[in-house]
Amino acid sequence: MARLWLIGVLSVAGLPLALAQRDFSGIQITTTDLGNGIYMLKGAGGNLGVSVGEDGVFLIDDQFAPLTDRILAALAEISDAPVGYVINTHYHGDHVGGNENLGKAGAVIVAHDNVRKRMSADQFTAFFNRETPAYPEGAWPVITFNDTIRFHLNGDQVHVMHVPRAHTDGDAIVWFEKANVIHMGDAFWDYYPFIDFEAGGTIGGLIAALDRALDLADAQTRIIPGHGEKVRDKSALAAFRDVM
Repeated sequence: MARLWLIGVLSVAGLPLALAQRDFSGIQITTTDLGNGIYMLKGAGGNLGVSVGEDGVFLIDDQFAPLTDRILAALAEISDAPVGYVINTHYHGDHVGGNENLGKAGAVIVAHDNVRKRMSADQFTAFFNRETPAYPEGAWPVITFNDTIRFHLNGDQVHVMHVPRAHTDGDAIVWFEKANVIHMGDAFWDYYPFIDFEAGGTIGGLIAALDRALDLADAQTRIIPGHGEKVRDKSALAAFRDVM
């Protein structure tokens, strides 16, 4: 376990250089079917959540802009409908990088109020010694919420819940009530996490976010981590919470 957490620390510490030199040409989008029209997609950056059904495609996060076409191609394998909504779990580039592309294609971008605020202004992350310029307006969320917002789509109730001051000050977790799936955004990593203190993140807020998800989950709940190789369960989430 200690070795796994150390690998996570080294992976996060190397992120700025990796992004600066990033070549996306070899990235493939892989799809995991969770049943009930819910999928997890992996590529580069944060893990994606997807709901498909009679109301279309509902997407959680969208990774990096150069991957949009590959993400859309993967989605086309499971639905012929366009992306109707994109939920951003927070403002970091590996989760919102495709916003502008998908917005131009007709998707409605939804996020917490603070995600729009941070995307519309320059940001600085001391841990990486990196300044992130404001995103173009076409990438900003067009619907924002303060606490919770609920979607009634594809035969499910989708609860999008703000978890204050966790990984950032704009984090949201997404619970598919009927399908019994929770997308944690970066409130849950399957290895050592990064908390963005300059963006309002706190360890106490992260623990509170994990507690909230644990209250929603049962032994059958599938949990999509913001980063990690596979879908996890309540016991894995509880173990992560105890480490935090």
